[in-house]
Amino acid sequence: MRTPSIGDVFRARRVLDSLLPPTPMWSYPALSATLGADVLVKHENVQPTGAFKIRGGLNLLAGMSPEDRQRGIVGYSTGNHAQSLAYAARRVGASCTIVMPEKPNPLKAAAVRALGADVVEHGETLDGACEFAGKLAAERGSRLVSAANEQEIVAGVATAYLEVFEQAPDLDAVVVPVGGGSGAAAACVVAAAVAPGCEIIGVQAAASPAAHDSWRTGELLKRPNRTAAEGLATGAGFELTQRIMGEHLTDFLLVDDGTIAEAQWVMLRDAHTLTEGAGAASVAALLAHPERFADKRVAVMCTGANASERELRAVTQLPAARVA
Repeated sequence: MRTPSIGDVFRARRVLDSLLPPTPMWSYPALSATLGADVLVKHENVQPTGAFKIRGGLNLLAGMSPEDRQRGIVGYSTGNHAQSLAYAARRVGASCTIVMPEKPNPLKAAAVRALGADVVEHGETLDGACEFAGKLAAERGSRLVSAANEQEIVAGVATAYLEVFEQAPDLDAVVVPVGGGSGAAAACVVAAAVAPGCEIIGVQAAASPAAHDSWRTGELLKRPNRTAAEGLATGAGFELTQRIMGEHLTDFLLVDDGTIAEAQWVMLRDAHTLTEGAGAASVAALLAHPERFADKRVAVMCTGANASERELRAVTQLPAARVA
């Protein structure tokens, strides 16, 4: 797998320009006061599928040949990557099957079906879904789409970071949630080319630390996958994204699920913004490591808003002392 270049990112932007408007990046004084930094929120939660992944899916399907589109695609996902592929496949008339872990977020599963894709539930975690998706794709002769090892997906996602640095060229840091790592890898590709002085900092759930531990050791590792934040719930490192992060990522932080839930509430209260767990992980990093970001100008990536009803009810019932 070739590492996407900044040229690939600009080509992806040409593909997406007519399909997706730029997403806003706003500051909220109350949020900055809570976090002790000059914080800007990049609102990928306002995408048509509610998450940043749509950029990668559209770019990948746009580049497929008519013959490959006719054979269809098979993906595996906890939800946002699934919606991205289903949305893009519907646009170009390709069949799409998504394998999701058993008992998926019902909101995300329903959204995937509404976009015309078939949903198959298999495995307790994303790892089991991945294995079964590979078997389905081989049986059908379909294109298996990885959750992260796709240069077209990374290039498409990277268009969000072109927007970030155009909207705020004077950033000290960009904090990016990491599951498979397509977002952080994309941020690294863009920052290396247009903002080499800006730190790119990844954040992952401590209950699912595979990407973090892989980056720290320089090896592709498997780890327990227990986080409730679906977008961060991966149990193994991915070769392409780890290679890019290994070259360019400045730092990688871990946060616990309780802090992620607090961050979701803080985003509701201070930024009037609904997030899912992964979408609040960047804010959780600032809550958990305030000294790391004190008085800096920081962009936090609000990567998605597809929270389940149960998740939202739990967040709004947090004890007041934890979110003051």
